[in-house]
Amino acid sequence: MSRRTSASSRGASRASPDLTTPGGADTLRHVPTSTPDTEISLVGMRFHACVGILPHERELPQPLEVDLVVRHAAGSDLLDYRRLYDATRATVESDPLTLLESFAEALVARVLQLPDVRWCRVAVRKPHVTLGGPLAYAQVAMERSRD
Repeated sequence: MSRRTSASSRGASRASPDLTTPGGADTLRHVPTSTPDTEISLVGMRFHACVGILPHERELPQPLEVDLVVRHAAGSDLLDYRRLYDATRATVESDPLTLLESFAEALVARVLQLPDVRWCRVAVRKPHVTLGGPLAYAQVAMERSRD
């Protein structure tokens, strides 16, 4: 009975100096990955704003809830939570809010202008939506990155 071996198993016992020296063909090398990020979440921020397209929504402020998650470069300068909250509040107070979608888009654009913020996810909830049946809230979620 003959014993069969593959070329790779035969070569394994006779390792070439080129393969075992630093920089050789089989040397493990560090492959850089993307820079690690730090994630910050502000969840359940609450505001009152006139938001909607119906006449009563344009006249009476209603509750609006916002969740904001950002990723910034780990090791970069600290990102002050107050800047994230202030960006959210400024977006709520800036223009009349017609659609949750336009609010979310404006907030994402504003937050991505902050130094070192690479990625942002926003969820905006409007608890009091009249649709003819029970509903906890309407929500729009959006995420964007600088790339």
